[in-house]
Amino acid sequence: MKINPMEQFAAETLVPLHIAGYDVSFTKESLWMVIVVGAISLFMVSAVSRRALVPGRLQSMAELSYEFVAGMIGGVAGEEGLRFFPFVFTLFLFILFSNFLGLLPGSFTVTSQIAVTFGMAAVVIAIVLFTGFARHGIGFLKLFVPQAPAWILVLLVPIEVVSFLIRPMSLSVRLFANMLAGHTMLKVFAGFVIALGSAGGLLSTLSVAPMFMIVAVTGLELLIAFLQAYVFAVLTCIYLNEALHLHGH
Repeated sequence: MKINPMEQFAAETLVPLHIAGYDVSFTKESLWMVIVVGAISLFMVSAVSRRALVPGRLQSMAELSYEFVAGMIGGVAGEEGLRFFPFVFTLFLFILFSNFLGLLPGSFTVTSQIAVTFGMAAVVIAIVLFTGFARHGIGFLKLFVPQAPAWILVLLVPIEVVSFLIRPMSLSVRLFANMLAGHTMLKVFAGFVIALGSAGGLLSTLSVAPMFMIVAVTGLELLIAFLQAYVFAVLTCIYLNEALHLHGH
């Protein structure tokens, strides 16, 4: 039996739908985004429904995640950055739940789709641009003019502009590539287990090795799932900090 490790990333169409010539079909990707949002909503509602003085497990997890994100924003962007807490908190939880749910057997990893990660990155950059121009006006363009001798600005300004323009791509590809690579590796090792196990004889005993590798890679993927959500959120805070304070913070 041949196993294609890339089949798990195919966004299958569940409900075909076209509006004004555009394909807006409801896909497997859409379904799992709805599931992720539902899981987050259920978690938060269940966590805060009782609001006990001595918090239970769910309430403790919700409070820890709240304090973690608030501390991250405050540490990176200062008190002014806390106005963006709802956005960053939602972004962090969406990526975190998408990554974790994607590790369940038979599930679909939303963040393994470049369209999803690029969409989130584009929204981040759009908010950064809106915030920068709303706060500083045309002075926001000073972001691309670092403090340096005039003769070297001829080189630095184009570099700063290009580095800003590629932020949506770098932000989206970082998350997409890590999820894609990790899940592909898991599928490849699963293929080794099936192939060796069905071979019979001595080869069947060798299937234990890739089985242990699956366990090890799964543990690594759990860590990466959290780290990628954190990296995406902290980079968002850094970009927002630049929009708020330019080079002054």
